[in-house]
Amino acid sequence: MSGLDHIPAVIRLAFAFVFILICIRKKLSLGHAFLLGAIALGIMFNLGPLDIAQGALSSVLYPKTLSLAVIVSLILVLSDSMEASGQMKRLLSSFRGLIVAPLINLVVFPALIGLLPMPGGAVFSAPMVKELGYDSNLDPAQLSYTNYWFRHIWEYWWPLYPGVLLATTLAEVNIWTFVSIMFPLTIAAFIIGYLPIRNIKTPSPVQTVRIRPPLGPFFKELLPILIVIVIGLSIGTILSYTITTFTIAKETGLIIGLCIAIGWIWYTNNFTIKKIRQRFTDPHIISMVYMVAAIFIFKGMMENSHAVEAINHELATLHIPMVIITILLPFLVGSIVGITVAFVGSTFPILIPLIHTSGEWQFAMAYIMLAIGSGFLGVLMSPLHLCLLLSNKYFGANLSAVYKLLVLPCACFFVASLIWFGIVWRMYL
Repeated sequence: MSGLDHIPAVIRLAFAFVFILICIRKKLSLGHAFLLGAIALGIMFNLGPLDIAQGALSSVLYPKTLSLAVIVSLILVLSDSMEASGQMKRLLSSFRGLIVAPLINLVVFPALIGLLPMPGGAVFSAPMVKELGYDSNLDPAQLSYTNYWFRHIWEYWWPLYPGVLLATTLAEVNIWTFVSIMFPLTIAAFIIGYLPIRNIKTPSPVQTVRIRPPLGPFFKELLPILIVIVIGLSIGTILSYTITTFTIAKETGLIIGLCIAIGWIWYTNNFTIKKIRQRFTDPHIISMVYMVAAIFIFKGMMENSHAVEAINHELATLHIPMVIITILLPFLVGSIVGITVAFVGSTFPILIPLIHTSGEWQFAMAYIMLAIGSGFLGVLMSPLHLCLLLSNKYFGANLSAVYKLLVLPCACFFVASLIWFGIVWRMYL
């Protein structure tokens, strides 16, 4: 026994974990927080400076790290290009009138915005929700809740979300398997989300009668997103089956799909060289790439330090069920930081090896689903969630009033997640 080996591994990991959370709360970037946390973890598990540096370098040069960094960057470029070109506004305008039911229109607008990840995206859909919501006599808290909740119904599985890509990469699971298991959570979130607004009064059918616009303009504006999903995932699937040794086949397909979609936006919207250059000089892109690299350095440090093996041995003696760890750890981190990639990046490098070493890997998808569901509930309830803060500010809603509306759907969603966990568990028996 040497160095800090006399301290239980759980305590040492908890120290590194809390250190990351403190860094985030102190307004350090996620990249800085994870990098410093990785160094702290290495020190706590007796790794020398050279071992830490070598581990960090190998993690950064890992093909999955590089490909994910490229994908996240391109997603941000796609999102920014659609916004800068006015294509996102045209998409929403072309959708208006396709559905005449006011309540459905009210929730579909933020859901449409939710298809395209963007920081503070809830503000983008807020003006339309405000216009439609006042016709339905919603108060500011109900408007903010509706805009906030339905903006996030896709984040459990939609492949354009960095948190989803990070989860599938860290867990090394097939994207289609992941989507098929996670998609029911979106259905549950959509249905449950109606509970707080189920009794609102909507305009009479006479007031809402409109001549439906054609579908063509809507699908034309939606085309870039369709290109990414259909072409990107199809190419990735084909590559993975034809070149079995190509470890980043699916990621390559998504990169190709994103490049085609971005090129299409630039071409159809007559982007100049200057305008294109501006899309790549966004500091947010650099910070996201740095964050991805730092998360994989943290993951690599977990492996190199053999922390998980030591922790698994200690947890086995404490007889803590894996399901409890899977629920509590992501939820606590999600509620503290309010960012999906943060709870995925900090908890999955711990959870995935624990599932492996616990002998329950056949149920991995059930655990992953529960971890995502629990963690994202924490994110939704976090007072630090940017979309919640911006949505409340736009509508002039009180935070406590919005929280009261969130309690019931969050509780129901948690129950639905547990039920689905049991079903998925039995599927893999």
